[in-house]
Amino acid sequence: MTSALTALTAIPLGLRKPLLDEYQTIVQNFLEHRWLPSELSGGRFSEIVYTILLGYGSPPYASAPSKPSNFVSACRALEGNTHVPRSFQILIPRMLPVLYEIRNNRNVGHIGGDVDPNHMDAVAVLSMCNWIMAELVRVFHGLSIPEAQKVVDTLAEVRMPVIWTGGSVKRVLRPKLKLNEQLLLLTATSAPDVAATELKEWTEYEDQKYFMRTLRDLHRKRLVEFTESTGRVQILPPGTEFVMNLIRKKNLHDIT
Repeated sequence: MTSALTALTAIPLGLRKPLLDEYQTIVQNFLEHRWLPSELSGGRFSEIVYTILLGYGSPPYASAPSKPSNFVSACRALEGNTHVPRSFQILIPRMLPVLYEIRNNRNVGHIGGDVDPNHMDAVAVLSMCNWIMAELVRVFHGLSIPEAQKVVDTLAEVRMPVIWTGGSVKRVLRPKLKLNEQLLLLTATSAPDVAATELKEWTEYEDQKYFMRTLRDLHRKRLVEFTESTGRVQILPPGTEFVMNLIRKKNLHDIT
């Protein structure tokens, strides 16, 4: 079964690692409401994907990402690769210039664009990058669209200094935070979801009744989706917003 560790292993490491790193950076910056770096990363992401598509259609792969002198023309030339999946021939090559345009001409990569970095553009960047990642996973691993999206979700795990990860264990490095705050932080950094039993183990909370009451309260407030039949917990958009506000309010970027 494809996992985050085995995703896209058919792509050489010199391209795969930059791709995964850049995608995770886009997700991280978006969740932290850092629109400018999120949109800048979209431009770098498009260059990496272009290099992968070029190597896939006309082997061998390059050892590292490269930027063609005329990005739009280079992407258009990829449409001549008629022996590759149609998404590699048409859809992705036509999406990449859009990502590049946001980086170049929306006051992101250069001064003088007509639109400042903003939530709307960052959403567009994240959505396109998410779709492209899922399509890469789908093609390289022969998965269905839902299966590919699940793999991509695991690749989008959020990183926070306040959360320490060691093997299968996570710890909140600010133990004085309230239980509901710890649960939201741990759930937000566990993509795509996490077992309630793991949350209890990670928080080392002994009062089972209060633990479950707190978890159900988060569900009732629509901060998380808690499916009691499976015991799985997933962060919801309002929960993500709560976590980002909590990080800013309590300076959780700094674990000291």
